[in-house]
Amino acid sequence: MRPARLKRQSGRHALVDTIPFTLPVASHKTPALMAAYTIDARAAGELLPGDEVHPLRLWNGRGILVISVVDYRITNIGRYIEFSIAIACTHGAEPAPALLPALPLVQKLYGTGQYVVDLPVSTEISVKGGKGIWGMPKHQANLDFVIARDAVSSQYDLDGQLCVRIEVDRPRFDRFPISTAACNYCEFRGMLMKSFIYFNARAGAHLPFTRSARLMIGNHPRVAPLRALDISDRPLFSAYLPETQGILDDHVESWFLSYDEPPATPPEGMESVVNLDHGQTWLAPPDDPALSEAGAIIATQDPGPGRVNP
Repeated sequence: MRPARLKRQSGRHALVDTIPFTLPVASHKTPALMAAYTIDARAAGELLPGDEVHPLRLWNGRGILVISVVDYRITNIGRYIEFSIAIACTHGAEPAPALLPALPLVQKLYGTGQYVVDLPVSTEISVKGGKGIWGMPKHQANLDFVIARDAVSSQYDLDGQLCVRIEVDRPRFDRFPISTAACNYCEFRGMLMKSFIYFNARAGAHLPFTRSARLMIGNHPRVAPLRALDISDRPLFSAYLPETQGILDDHVESWFLSYDEPPATPPEGMESVVNLDHGQTWLAPPDDPALSEAGAIIATQDPGPGRVNP
């Protein structure tokens, strides 16, 4: 599924924005959790830039909010946690028909992917590379990834306040094989950036609209727009992936974002990343009660599966 170009690059080296990479840009032995909720598609459209990114619509005016948290254990730039908050979307001159763009055979036709609204990460070097090279809205925040006996969870704090917390029940069976590709749309420097990821995984998923996951949105101003989305109480989909192997394509596409009137506010630009360093030190963990649960495996910035609570 991944391009032959990525296979040909294997073992070669690159130096981009002072960050050394051994190609392909890959991750290994990486656990993750995912949960998707239905949202008001019209409200979601207000968060999408320009006029060619549209919410993927389900039924009755509903769209999809996708929460994905990854504990990147082995990567080119060290270990870090990534907490993705995104809206399922299509790309084109007009909104796509409802439901159809979700089908695998027509996803390329409709430019199906996800628009990343917010993307906190653990380390400075992840911000420097992810934003400066791929245009992702990365910023450093207080994050955790907790694997407990009955559930897997992650919390995102900023400035001492809760932003988002997600918890997914551990499925009884978590060895279903997955091999797929996905694309991310992001806004940076006044452009729409499109990047691609390919991954293999073992996963366990839950039935739709069961009480298999719990999402909490905090009061921090950064996540205030999420409160206007009318997020469903029960997830459309939730899953735990105990191990994934992924490749982030070094190929990036971009388009100018255009508007009916000249934008009044300058977009975030390279000044936000040019002076960043290669720091791999995590900020303090969030104020999360799951961090003290007996027997839980807590992600740390050191190599390995993490710290096990007594």
